[in-house]
Formats: sequence, structure tokens, C-alpha cells
Amino acid sequence: MLSARTIVFWAVGLGGVAAGSVVLLLVTLGTGEPQDGVRLDVVRTASSIVLGTGGAAALLLTARRQRYAELDLVQKDHDATERRVTELYGKAADQLGSDKAPVRLAGLYALERLAQGNPAHRQTIVHLICAYLRMPFTPPPEARVRTRVGPRDAHRFQELEVRQTATALLATHLRPDRPEAFWPDISLDLSHATLVKLTLTHARIRSASFAGTTFVGATAFRGTAFTGTADFRDTRFRDVADFRRVEFGDSVFRGAEFEGGTDFGVRTAAKLAGARTRTRDVRRKWPAGWVERAAEADWAVLTAVRDAP
Repeated sequence: MLSARTIVFWAVGLGGVAAGSVVLLLVTLGTGEPQDGVRLDVVRTASSIVLGTGGAAALLLTARRQRYAELDLVQKDHDATERRVTELYGKAADQLGSDKAPVRLAGLYALERLAQGNPAHRQTIVHLICAYLRMPFTPPPEARVRTRVGPRDAHRFQELEVRQTATALLATHLRPDRPEAFWPDISLDLSHATLVKLTLTHARIRSASFAGTTFVGATAFRGTAFTGTADFRDTRFRDVADFRRVEFGDSVFRGAEFEGGTDFGVRTAAKLAGARTRTRDVRRKWPAGWVERAAEADWAVLTAVRDAP
């Protein structure tokens, strides 16, 4: 809004332009006693200058008004979009809390569509999916006995389907080789979760926390790059763990337990100090510079070569 002071300032300015124009034109065009015709031309020219200045001021005000109208429209569109995103986010979050597996699946896919169309909300939606996966969960029996399970195990199989869908959605959108679906600069917090047959390969992740996580079934991180810290403290790998060609910005495996076959290949560099591995009937390949030191029956501790006895 224009203040009274600004309006008075513009009025005085226009009066000054008029007076100054008259004086300047009289001095420039007049010789001695100016004739009536010369005076009239001076007044007309000065009036034209004043009108032109006023017109320019009016044009500036019109442009200003148009600019503010456009900004207001943009703000209203933004607010409407944010309200719609909030409504969809809240509805999808409610669906995740349903006791029916198909409704939870629908909530996951709704969150995925929302994140795909609204990059600013992707990290928040990933946080929500990770929070869901961190909820307590007891895996069901092996798939081969599904035909002999009771109602309780049937519910666990349904929940397993929802959770594996959630991890598959994350894995799909964390792969830079799929640019149309890639969500860059994402962090994961899956600490203390129970993850079944996690396949997070060829992904690019800013940082990840798997502290205290239990990995059930074959777990694969092959070809994934962690640009920040990857926290695997106190994790438990019950079956095969594949870390071939993984890139770590920094890694922590203190307290991790590898119960099944483990393969870090020849190109992965990781800090395995304090990690343990089973030694009976499992195939193991560690990064260069790390060896096993016997600790107790069927178990060994990973030790850097320079620290080995």
C-alpha cells in the first residue's frame, strides 16, 4: 500500500518538474523579454513534460499492481498445492495404520505417487516409510509351509508382503541408473528394523542407519554407494550378505554379526573393527586388510591386519 507520505512526495516531485521545466525552457529559448508566443510554447512543452512524467508514474503503479497480483496468484496456487499435498499425505499415513493389508499397500503406493510428483516432500515420505518398517515385526515361517499356517501366521505373511513392497519401492527410487524415477540425496533410517530379503543394489544414498537391524534371508547391497556414513553397528545378518562393489563414504560395523555367507568382494573398502562372523560351514570373503581372529566356538572377530597378533 502507498503511504500518504509517498503520495505527497510524488505530488511535490511533479510540481518541481513542472516549475523546473518552465524555468529551463525560458532560459534556453527566451532572449531578453520573451514574446507571448514563446511563453505559450514554453508552458505547453512544460505541460507535456509533466503529463509524460505523470503517465510514467501511472504506468509504474500499474506494473506494480500487476506484479503484486501475479505474486498473490502464485502464492495462492502454492498454498492450494500444499493443502492438497498435506491432505493426501495425511490420508496415506492413515492407510498405513489400517489393519487390512490391501489398505496399507494402497497407502504405500499413494505415498510413492505423492513423492514422485513433489520432490520437496520426498525425504519426509521416505522418513514415514522407514518409520513404518521400524515397527516391531516377527517374520512368518518359510514360504514353503504357507499352506499349513494358521490365521496368525497368515496375518504375518500379509504384513511381510506390505514390508517387502515398501523396501522394493525405496530400492526402485534410489537407483541413479533410472533417472525418471531416481530420488537423489535421500537418507535412510532403518535402525532396529527387521528386514526380510532386502535387495538394495546399485543405489545411491546420502547416509543410512541400520544400527541394531536384523536382516533375515539373503541381503544384497551390491553396487550401492553411500556418500555419507553407513551405520551397521550391532546389526545381525542371519543369512547371506552381499557387499560386493559397495562404496562407503564412511562405515561402522562395530558389533555386527554375520551368521551366514558373506562376500565383500575385492573392491569394497569397509571398517569392520568389532564385527563377528560365524566360521562353521559358511563362505566368507572380507575386504583387503581384514582377517579373522578366533574368539569362541564357531565365532571369530574381524581384525585389521596391522592389529592381528
